[in-house]
Amino acid sequence: MTTHGSRIEEHPDLMELRARYERAATTPQARAVEGLTLLAGLYLAVSPWVLGFFDTGTGLTINNLITGLAVAILALGFGSAYERTHGLGWVVAAIGVWTIITPWVVYGPSATTTGTMISNVVTGAVIFVLGLATSAFGMRGDARAQQR
Repeated sequence: MTTHGSRIEEHPDLMELRARYERAATTPQARAVEGLTLLAGLYLAVSPWVLGFFDTGTGLTINNLITGLAVAILALGFGSAYERTHGLGWVVAAIGVWTIITPWVVYGPSATTTGTMISNVVTGAVIFVLGLATSAFGMRGDARAQQR
């Protein structure tokens, strides 16, 4: 069996793929989406303390903290290593949907306050749209490659 001296990291197709994702991640639109996703995640994480519903029940407080930090960490991954994390945009969108329905799932319809509902629904909708936008940057690069 013979081995070649070249490494997989130096393969032209892999290098082109990395370059394409790098170009997609460095556009002003992609950077804006990454920044907004980070801010939305951080807001979701601190929203129980900002709006004052942290003492009404620990379920929603812990949920918002964990999911908010998850969105923020994913946004940092998109900003620093998009070529390896571009496929996780759908996770951000799923967390957005979960954030929208959480007040009713965790509390139940009778215990949900107006502030809790509005905060989670608006933040969840923003996170959902940002997750779709993040996924679109990766898909747009794939569509261009298929046209060649």
